Amino acid sequence: MSLESVRQFFLDHAPDLTVIVTEASSATVALAAEAHGVEPDQIAKTICVRIGEEVALVVTAGTKRLDNRKFKDRFGTKPRMLDADAVVESTSHPVGGVCPFGLPLPLKVYCDQSLRAFEEVLPAGGATNAAIRISPVRLAELVKGEWVDLCQ
Repeated sequence: MSLESVRQFFLDHAPDLTVIVTEASSATVALAAEAHGVEPDQIAKTICVRIGEEVALVVTAGTKRLDNRKFKDRFGTKPRMLDADAVVESTSHPVGGVCPFGLPLPLKVYCDQSLRAFEEVLPAGGATNAAIRISPVRLAELVKGEWVDLCQ
C-alpha cells in the first residue's frame, strides 16, 4: 500500500505531479540515477533517523553523507539510523522506496541544502521502483520541510 499512499498524497496535494514507476529497480542511488537518466546527486535520498525519542526524515542529495558534527551541533545528538523494520513501521515505505510523502503519521522532515543545487530532484515514491520528479523547493513546501545544512 505504500506506493498507493504516495499516489494518494499527490492526488490530494499536487495533482499535477505523477509517480513514475519503472521496470528497473531504483532501490539505490546508483540504480535510481540510471533508471531515470540523471546524475546520482539528483536522487533525493530520504534517511529515517531518530533524534532523541522522535523519528524524523532527512532528505539529501544522493551521494551526500550526514556530517555527525553538523548533526550534533543542530540537534544535540548524533544521528541514529532506524533499522529496516522500524523504517517500514514509521513510514510504511520499504527501504529503497522511502520518501517524505504518503506517511501514515506526520514526521518532521529536514531538507538538506545539498538539494538546492538542482532545479529538479527525484525522491523515491514509496516503492523500490517508483520516483517523482519535483523541484527541491516544492518538495520542501509539500512536506513542510525545514531547510538545514547537515551533510559533508
